[in-house]
Amino acid sequence: MTTLLVIAKEPRPGRVKTRLTPPFTPAQAAVLAEAALADTLRAVASAPARRRVLVLDGTPGAWLPSGFDVVPQCAGGLDERLADAFAGCDGPALLIGMDTPQVTPQLLTVDFAAGDAYFGPAEDGGFWALGLAEPAPELLRGVPMSTPATGAVQRDRLVAAGLRVRDLPPLRDVDTAADAEAVAALAPHGRFAAELARLHAATGR
Repeated sequence: MTTLLVIAKEPRPGRVKTRLTPPFTPAQAAVLAEAALADTLRAVASAPARRRVLVLDGTPGAWLPSGFDVVPQCAGGLDERLADAFAGCDGPALLIGMDTPQVTPQLLTVDFAAGDAYFGPAEDGGFWALGLAEPAPELLRGVPMSTPATGAVQRDRLVAAGLRVRDLPPLRDVDTAADAEAVAALAPHGRFAAELARLHAATGR
């Protein structure tokens, strides 16, 4: 069975979702980040897994459900931190971030008998999910992160390594206010959508 990994930052004002400000304040952006993380963790908790791990930059809060191991992120760039997350696994693992609260347990239910790797492209050119049947941290180290070519470079790495890659559906990351609106519309019953609606009501926007 698969280990499900979530790499995330503690949702503290000024440290998360900074591209939401403006129109949101840093405190409001942190509220939305916490909601996105909570929805993500709920989906992971409902998906079949051998182990569920939160790879966290910061300290866990009340938003963390039971059933997760928490490990700290290592130092270094995002590629190093993703690689280190896989290095801590001893079998098939699927890693996602905290930026896709519309994710469902069904999307996270993968069968590595059908492939060596799973790749979930993000609409901004990155990726929202990466799964490896055999953890191989070297496949992530050196991949340029947070660029329009990040996803393509990462997928090419997998193919060049001779892996059979299965593609997951593309998802939209929550980075900007426009992203927040679009993603909330895709998952209207989640905590993220509820918090966004509450902020709109409170601010009159």
